[in-house]
Amino acid sequence: MHIAYSAIANSSANQQQPGIHNETDNEMLLRYQAYQTTCDKYSREIAAIQKYIPGWVPRFR
Repeated sequence: MHIAYSAIANSSANQQQPGIHNETDNEMLLRYQAYQTTCDKYSREIAAIQKYIPGWVPRFR
């Protein structure tokens, strides 16, 4: 619930300042694309870890 509340609170706070909202969205998109690229690059290592810890995925920050 905390994650859902944080997402709603952040989106409503950003709607008050439209310029900041676009910059934040662009930054989050770039960070997510970098996360996906990194996961693809290290997919073998992730698979090796998942043998011992099923369902483990790198944390997105």
